[in-house]
Amino acid sequence: MKKRKRIVWVVSGLTLLVLIFLVGAGNYFYNVAVNRSKESIQLHGGSEDRAETVSTTVEEEQQQQERLAEIMEWTEKQTFETIEMKSGDGLSLKADYLANEKPNGKAVILAHGYKGNSEQMPGVTMFYYEQGFDILKPNARGHGESEGDYIGYGWHDRKDYEQWIKLLINEKGKSQILLHGFSMGAATVLMTSGEDLPQEVKGVIADSGYTSVKEELSHQLKYLYNLPAFPLMEITSAVTKVRAGYTFTEASAIEQVKKNDLPLLLIHGDQDDLVPTAMANELYAAAKSEKDLWIVPGAGHTEAYTVDEMKYQQKLKSFFKTAGIE
Repeated sequence: MKKRKRIVWVVSGLTLLVLIFLVGAGNYFYNVAVNRSKESIQLHGGSEDRAETVSTTVEEEQQQQERLAEIMEWTEKQTFETIEMKSGDGLSLKADYLANEKPNGKAVILAHGYKGNSEQMPGVTMFYYEQGFDILKPNARGHGESEGDYIGYGWHDRKDYEQWIKLLINEKGKSQILLHGFSMGAATVLMTSGEDLPQEVKGVIADSGYTSVKEELSHQLKYLYNLPAFPLMEITSAVTKVRAGYTFTEASAIEQVKKNDLPLLLIHGDQDDLVPTAMANELYAAAKSEKDLWIVPGAGHTEAYTVDEMKYQQKLKSFFKTAGIE
């Protein structure tokens, strides 16, 4: 009898230790991946990972530098207005807004990536302005000048984007709106696309988006820590539910895309290791609306615009017609 009790105590003690370890690990990964921090983490498949494998000629490098200088010179000449709004849960969210000198009712909302901010995406900002669009560039919750102590990976952000859309319609008088996101921003606009959006929203462009938060973080966990997704993802997801109010499973771009009825353009590099290219194919297969998928040869994560700017712009112009943008 005493031996049996001893075994029970040992098993109970070991079980408790395992639970304490798992909860500790869940909080650790929450703090690394979800909790707001000014520090950037080294993600698998980032530009640093590809630095030694991507080769460009001296002439190509010079052309890229000259083009970047041109874009930055244009950007510095623009006057961006800071717009602020309150989210549904009381956060102060801020965005940069650039009104076109020839307003015509068109606007695009550009969504930045993980640990990014509204100052990014200068090249595509310039392009949209030249096409007559007003540009709204929100700082996602937990990013830039916006409040928030956690990163929503697009899930809670989709509700914020519904409010940004209403602001463009009600305060700026916009009648034709596009959503265009990169990486986490791509997932954000995909998640937004599954909501009941106003008729003024005409289409969605997602560059390098992931299928779901669970799949993307599982991918990172495998390559950064050489750890299996189970049970750490489930534990971290539970911690995220308690601390941030959502789970990795419910934060699904692919499930939202199934509900989308707007024209959809998916763009992805065939050398993307940060968000596997296969995810673009999964999203495309799940989409039921009018859709197009462009896999860009030689492009890593969010590199398509740099790798083939001319074709990227052609794809966007073609998509404008598909979406009924005049």
